[in-house]
Amino acid sequence: MMFDFIAGEVLLVDKAREWTSFDVVKSLRNSILKSLKIKKIKVGHAGTLDPLATGLLIVCTGKKTKEIDKYQAADKVYEGIITLGAVRPSFDMETEIVETFDYSSITETDILKAAESFEGEQMQTPPAYSAVRVDGVRAYKKARKNEEVELKKRKITIHYFKIKKVEMPDVYFELKCSKGTYVRSLAGDFGRSLNNGAYLKSLRRTAIGNFSVEDALDVRKIKEIIES
Repeated sequence: MMFDFIAGEVLLVDKAREWTSFDVVKSLRNSILKSLKIKKIKVGHAGTLDPLATGLLIVCTGKKTKEIDKYQAADKVYEGIITLGAVRPSFDMETEIVETFDYSSITETDILKAAESFEGEQMQTPPAYSAVRVDGVRAYKKARKNEEVELKKRKITIHYFKIKKVEMPDVYFELKCSKGTYVRSLAGDFGRSLNNGAYLKSLRRTAIGNFSVEDALDVRKIKEIIES
């Protein structure tokens, strides 16, 4: 497989759990520098994927980095699991449970109606444990120090929020949303809409615009191809 990393390539990565988006970029950049025997090249990703999430991450190199904004602006599709009955400060598995709720009275009909109510344009508050900058500092850095974080609401669009299966307390879903949507925040809001608690148990990004994770490769496989 021939690449022209300087003219620019768009690499589709199937990001593994625990990798940060920056980890992926750094690892691929090192392989490209090693392969080309050069000291510098532009490499960037088109939209952060949380460390605990898996799935499609678009990485651009060389002159293709000029197209990053275009890919970032595209709609995203996710699948995952929201767990009811508990609250975690990060709205995902990064932090410990701080409060629990009885979910025994919640029906599948309640869950379906709640999901439907989130479809459409709306204002959403990003989670405190996010990369959004507050006074020049990443919000998650303040949150981890137990500092108060006040984040501004953002306009987002949920194109659809499908409930695929309910196995209480786990709710399996598929979601198509606009740029800037935090699925973790959606999980927390979803729990509150049911007068309960909720957090994101797992998340996988399956599509960005017309790009599908089915066409992506694990970062280690891409590195092998680059360095071969």
